[in-house]
Amino acid sequence: MPVGELLARTSSRELTEWMAYERVTGPLDMRLRGEINAGIIAATVANANGAKRTAKPGDFLITWFKRKRTVQELWQEVMKANTALGGSIRKPE
Repeated sequence: MPVGELLARTSSRELTEWMAYERVTGPLDMRLRGEINAGIIAATVANANGAKRTAKPGDFLITWFKRKRTVQELWQEVMKANTALGGSIRKPE
């Protein structure tokens, strides 16, 4: 889907929520999740070559974040993304 069509069909709020979700879980597009496949291959190669301990695919995956963030930190990132996308905050009535 072209970016223009995506922006026409998706609200700023929904885009911000997806951006926050992706920052926590990693890329949504499985074509970008090649590190999973690479991890499987790397673990297989390591184990076939006599690794000192049994290697697992997870041993070779990218660490997205060094530490867990608090809810407040995640909320701040969501608010920054919302602002960057030109979103606004509506107060409940």
